[in-house]
Amino acid sequence: MSALQAADQPNMRVPVLAELFTSEGCSSCPPADALLLKLDQMQPVAHARIIVLSEHVDYWNSLGWKDPFSSAQFTDRQEMYAHALQSEKYTPQMVIDGRWQVLGSDAKEVESAITRAAARPKSGVRIVTAKRDDHEAVISVAVDALQSGKKDVWIAIADDHDETSVRKGENAGRTLKHVSVVRSLSKAGTVTKAAAFEKTLRVPLNSPATDMRVVVFVAELAGPVVGLAMERLQ
Repeated sequence: MSALQAADQPNMRVPVLAELFTSEGCSSCPPADALLLKLDQMQPVAHARIIVLSEHVDYWNSLGWKDPFSSAQFTDRQEMYAHALQSEKYTPQMVIDGRWQVLGSDAKEVESAITRAAARPKSGVRIVTAKRDDHEAVISVAVDALQSGKKDVWIAIADDHDETSVRKGENAGRTLKHVSVVRSLSKAGTVTKAAAFEKTLRVPLNSPATDMRVVVFVAELAGPVVGLAMERLQ
């Protein structure tokens, strides 16, 4: 059953993307990191299959602690969301399905946005295979043709979990736990109304983690997410 159909079935869960922009150098971020972990593990919103991504920005790195998971790519992505959603750029900020931004530690507002997102049907996205081959991930993806328009297909590869003992900065002395920490985010291709997308890709693995996950989502750059799926990297 495709995700588009699933939205109309009361017992089916519609996939919803929750992107947390966070930093180990931000003292306000650990509660949001903990909430993201809860969303991932507990799946507390009815009819939603919450797929989470933790994207660590780099603009806190000059304040005493360099976040080992940070990347300018995620700072740029957050800035594009801020422009598209007419919001400020801050941490912790959570973006739900590319449509709404909320304070990442505000459970009530986060769950309300997820509920709204779960009411929207999604295009079918399937990760057929996601296997490790030495220092690469071999990922086969199939995306249904869209109802209209054209969108990009994105692949995120994330550490399943990470833990850091922070020695400096605002969180000095704390042990921080993270879930689904994005280590690679790249565009795989394009899907349209006229043509579905099917492709097998090889993506370099730039993390020593043994437990990783693959998230595939369909969206314009920093735009609304219209389909997504997640699988563990085998």
